[in-house]
Amino acid sequence: MTPRHLVPRPRMVMLPSGVTLASLFFGIFAIVAASRGDYERAVLYVLIGAVCDALDGRVARATGTGSRFGAELDSLVDAITFGLAPAMIMYFAVLHKNGWDWLFVFGFTACAVVRLARFNVEQAGRPKTYFHGLPSPAAGGVLATYYWFSQTTLYTETLIAALPWHQLLRYLMAGLAFLMVSDVPYPALPTFSVRTVRGVIGLLLVVGLALGLIFLPREFFFPVGMLYVVYGIVAAAVHGLLERTPLQTTPATPDGAVAYLPDDEGDSGDDAGNDDFGFSPHRRRRGHRGRRGRKPAPDHPQSQGPSE
Repeated sequence: MTPRHLVPRPRMVMLPSGVTLASLFFGIFAIVAASRGDYERAVLYVLIGAVCDALDGRVARATGTGSRFGAELDSLVDAITFGLAPAMIMYFAVLHKNGWDWLFVFGFTACAVVRLARFNVEQAGRPKTYFHGLPSPAAGGVLATYYWFSQTTLYTETLIAALPWHQLLRYLMAGLAFLMVSDVPYPALPTFSVRTVRGVIGLLLVVGLALGLIFLPREFFFPVGMLYVVYGIVAAAVHGLLERTPLQTTPATPDGAVAYLPDDEGDSGDDAGNDDFGFSPHRRRRGHRGRRGRKPAPDHPQSQGPSE
């Protein structure tokens, strides 16, 4: 029987869901503001929705009210706040409304929905150091904050403004959509504390993001978000090149011992052995004899894709 002090109060159960619905409120408000031409506030509302999205899970853990219902509700809300709302901001502010540019809105939103559904199946509710694919809040945040960045002197008074952004925005939307449904691993924001190095790094990141939001929100978020997007691609490419390096193998010795061979364990969100970049380190093993003295067949290196 569950002790009485561990049973959550009914009001406490509704608290994290209320924070999640606040994220939905600001996502809808962002769409409404964009439709009225108030793009500045529309971007702000998406970022406020991101703050609510970051808080609901922590509220649920702090009050002991986490549930499968909360996880599903969070994903449904994220599809609107970080999928539909940023795409609609770009549609009203940048894209052509008379042609077929609305298909980019559909594509971005569809990939966000698929990404969130896959997350619920693979990683929701599990401890993780990385995400399979670009997280939808990061993709939506990068897309939405482009408008803020385009209104700064860093954009208008440099060579960046000379780029054909009306065309590049289409590629940006398509690229972010693809990364959401890809297998490119992106590091999760580490939990913040003062007891571990990783916790201190997480605390510094959270403080830096808060200071950027307060003092340089328009110049800060889009470049930092793009660095995060590019980092995942570069890290995955480097890791893939290292894994494709030809291996120097040693033939089996006369007594049946087998040379050391790498064994790719695949990516796992709840693997405690993952490094800080979200990749499982190689483990090496040596051939061994069976229980009755039989020699097992030599292992062969095989490459497994990210575990689904």
